[in-house]
Amino acid sequence: MSDGVKPKILFYVQHLLGIGHLARASRVAAALRHDGFAVTMVTGGPPVRGFPPPQIHHVALPAVTSASEAFSGLIEADGNVVDDAFKAYRRDLLIETLHELQPDIVVIEAFPFGRRQVRFELLPLLDAIAVMRPRPKLVTSVRDLLQERVKPGRNEETVELLNAHFDLVMIHGDPKFARLEDTFPLAAEIQPPIAYTGLVAAPPPAKPLERFQVLISAGGGAAGADLVKSGVEAARILPDVRDWVLITGPNLPQTAYDAACDKAPPGLKLFRFREDFPSLLAGAELSVSQAGYNTVCDVLRAGCRSLLVPFSAGGETEQTARAERLEVMGLATALPELGLTGRLLAEAITDALALPKPPAAALDLDGASGAARLLRTLL
Repeated sequence: MSDGVKPKILFYVQHLLGIGHLARASRVAAALRHDGFAVTMVTGGPPVRGFPPPQIHHVALPAVTSASEAFSGLIEADGNVVDDAFKAYRRDLLIETLHELQPDIVVIEAFPFGRRQVRFELLPLLDAIAVMRPRPKLVTSVRDLLQERVKPGRNEETVELLNAHFDLVMIHGDPKFARLEDTFPLAAEIQPPIAYTGLVAAPPPAKPLERFQVLISAGGGAAGADLVKSGVEAARILPDVRDWVLITGPNLPQTAYDAACDKAPPGLKLFRFREDFPSLLAGAELSVSQAGYNTVCDVLRAGCRSLLVPFSAGGETEQTARAERLEVMGLATALPELGLTGRLLAEAITDALALPKPPAAALDLDGASGAARLLRTLL
């Protein structure tokens, strides 16, 4: 690479249910661009406004999403089950993008720790990278906590792929909060270097233009219907509700959104999406949310009280583990999703509002810049 030529990165991300993976990858991509990399993001999920940011070159594969909250099967945007011809078209478009770009680094979000649903295109991508000359560096980009309940042999397969193909395992977390071996039992068998970027939080938010006492949010919304319903019920139960806001997420089914609007009391405002979500958190007395990676990062950055209702359907363990760790650190209160009702949520909100504001989180929240530093070192 000659002086003055920007190193090129192909950054692949597939979001299947929520928008957390896409949001985190977009924050990292923006930091890479700011650091002087030429970044091309290849996405494989439904379009989401604002992600990736407009200054990032974007290649959108024909969208697929998960057929259920248990991540069983893939469907197209029109609801049809993905067939072999569709898979082949996506695979060929991805490999064509690789060859046209000739990147210096390829970053694959989640795989091979996750995203097995799209291995029909990612395994051919690994093979294509292996025979390129010069061969790009290959990096996996993973969150701080992994899904722990996996089928027999999955972890061994992950290690085999890492050792055969990858040059770096880049973990978007702070080792003071969680280490890879905490949720991946074969971490000691991984041969490529394992490095931590810090948590990928957004920059400190701007001063809020509106202030709400309680901010309830359901992440992307695809798996947040129970929290939305219980949030509306809680607002109806509590007599002194004033200046509450509920952000349902853009992927909440329209029927669930309409039902929430019909039942919302006057003191509760509803929105599908707010671009100023981080600044709204900074002005709120209490955040009520799931325990997804990006939402928790925003809450930690804002420093507000936090009540976490972790998503646990389909045997998911990641959000529960995150909520429990934050509760032990005194940074949040955890409430199980199973059996959640409006009355239980109302009681938990009342208790959480009575608590003092949490201490500032002694965690590295500058993971996007940390990722840029790591990839510079890799080159």
